[in-house]
Amino acid sequence: QVQLVESGGGLVQAGGSLRLSCVASVRSFSTSSVGWFRQYPGKEREFVAGFFRNNGRTYYDDSVKGRFTISRDNAKNSVFLQLNSLKPEDTAVYYCDFDQRLILTSLRLPAQYAYWGQGTQVTVSP
Repeated sequence: QVQLVESGGGLVQAGGSLRLSCVASVRSFSTSSVGWFRQYPGKEREFVAGFFRNNGRTYYDDSVKGRFTISRDNAKNSVFLQLNSLKPEDTAVYYCDFDQRLILTSLRLPAQYAYWGQGTQVTVSP
């Protein structure tokens, strides 16, 4: 059974930083494309950042470029999201997921992912 566990969220003031972690229970995670998403109350999940396995590149939503950084530690089956210069509009629940068969145009689509963890809440105060 695949399990994903996100952690590292919390309450921070605007301009502050957090580091989110995502750990998977299966080794295939380390050779997969990975996406970080966030979800606002009553809204669909939206793409934040991701790794595409076929070219090894990282991708970001325009709203977080220059502020958020995705990284991974394959030995620990983990992916991280460094959140800097946080804004109140970054307040959301953050999720990660992975897939080995994604094409690039699907990396940003939450419907292409199957597993999802419980998420971690990020709250940014003004």
